[in-house]
Amino acid sequence: MIKVETDERSGFCAGVIRAISSAERFLSQEGRRLWSLGAIVHNEEELARLCAKGLEIVGHDELDKLSEGDTVLIRAHGEPPQTYDKLGRKGLQVIDCTCPVVLKLQQKIREASHRSQVLIFGKVGHPEVLGLVGQTAGRAIVFENEAQLQSLLDDGAIDTSAPTELFSQTTMSPEDYAGAESLLRTRLRGPLNVNKSICAQVASRHGALAEFAAKHDVIIFVSGSSSSNGKVLFNWCRECNPRSHRIGSPEELRPEWFEGAENAGVCGATSTPKWLLEKVAERIENLQ
Repeated sequence: MIKVETDERSGFCAGVIRAISSAERFLSQEGRRLWSLGAIVHNEEELARLCAKGLEIVGHDELDKLSEGDTVLIRAHGEPPQTYDKLGRKGLQVIDCTCPVVLKLQQKIREASHRSQVLIFGKVGHPEVLGLVGQTAGRAIVFENEAQLQSLLDDGAIDTSAPTELFSQTTMSPEDYAGAESLLRTRLRGPLNVNKSICAQVASRHGALAEFAAKHDVIIFVSGSSSSNGKVLFNWCRECNPRSHRIGSPEELRPEWFEGAENAGVCGATSTPKWLLEKVAERIENLQ
């Protein structure tokens, strides 16, 4: 029988735990309805569990269907200032679960935008990034990788002579962030201030995950299809172990992935629940 180990450091980050706990607490009171502004967590399996408890997902363009006094949860990703303005105008109650790390980053970006050009290394259109850009009244420049950064520099979209502040979305790759910093230092003529804005919990997971991936014959990485952090961490796993496979649920496991393997490791994103990792591990053991 194949030996299966679940990564102890994988699973929800503190911000996601706080948001889900707040939602469960609210929904435990009979007759209460709660709307999450966007998916509370980027994991389809966990989202289905919470919706079964009564959580409803609402988009920004659907807020008008809610009534005064209804309760809206702001997820760990945070929101731009205009969202709070709209919720207030509609008389909606708010449970603000913005991650404290993200709140601090929003404040730093807001302050930096008054004195410098702001660059953000992050996924374009990601909810956290939209919240960060909102702190600058839309003036911040976002790039996803070094190629995009290079194009912005070549096209003159970035003022190379202006004072510049560099930030990162909290869940991006520390290695890629360092690469972006290196490129900017070779191209900018004005002063550059680089902020350490990647979540320490995420940054520390990279080293631990590399060690975990390397010591197993096969790696099963579990995350939701829309998880930005999941994409980053899975690619890191695959660099360390080519026999890495990404799934969203136990049903996606394929027996041929384990041919000739003596052991397997199960790990996941900061938006992957522990219970789902355990279900995947159990299914692997029963494949034999």
